[in-house]
Amino acid sequence: MTTARDVRGPEMFARYAGAPNQLGYCGPADPAALDSADRIRAAAPYFSGAWPYLRVLSRLTGIADPLDHRLVESYWLGGGVGEELDPEAFTAELLAAIGSGTQWSHLTGDLAAEAAANHCFHVFGVYPWTRLLGTGSDDHPLHVLDSCRITWATVTNCDSAGFEVRCRRLTRTGAALALSDPVVTRVTADDRIPPGVSPGDPVALHWGRVCDTLTPDQQQALERSTARQLELTNRRLTGR
Repeated sequence: MTTARDVRGPEMFARYAGAPNQLGYCGPADPAALDSADRIRAAAPYFSGAWPYLRVLSRLTGIADPLDHRLVESYWLGGGVGEELDPEAFTAELLAAIGSGTQWSHLTGDLAAEAAANHCFHVFGVYPWTRLLGTGSDDHPLHVLDSCRITWATVTNCDSAGFEVRCRRLTRTGAALALSDPVVTRVTADDRIPPGVSPGDPVALHWGRVCDTLTPDQQQALERSTARQLELTNRRLTGR
């Protein structure tokens, strides 16, 4: 029997995974793969970025279900049950879980100093895009990094076409990454977001879409995990 508690984790997973899946970046090609809790559970192992993290989080925390809401929340936003895991132990478990593969070629034991059990580490540490900065135009690597990270924002206007939000964008000065002062930008809405989003509400963005609303604690966790990852990534980029 499926309970309300069982559904929270899969629903949250689908909200954040939906945009890159629809863009064809990860997960199964079936557009209906994230339409129900049962289908989400069947599709989740095909998300080659998120799923290994959830498996390792499950193993290291003793929470049996990789799609438990506590694990899903901690992966996408940082904080929570994954925040206190030892980076070296987590890296070792993640390496054991993934084996070898080109998507993960930058994940080695040397990256343990940057490691965290969340999506922000995967974007800035494991994916290749920070290593492509400064090799030509930074526009595309910056766009991918900024789009793929989970961004907190505040809704300023809503209409039938989507939302205007105020958020901080990723910038690069010299070799270092930073977040801009808040700017207003237009985004679309994922069809899985909770109803009734209105101006003033805090929301999460992923690949140019509003994918969820945020509680104050969730936004604080996301801000904290992002700041940590930028600091550690900049140490690598600047050689400090």
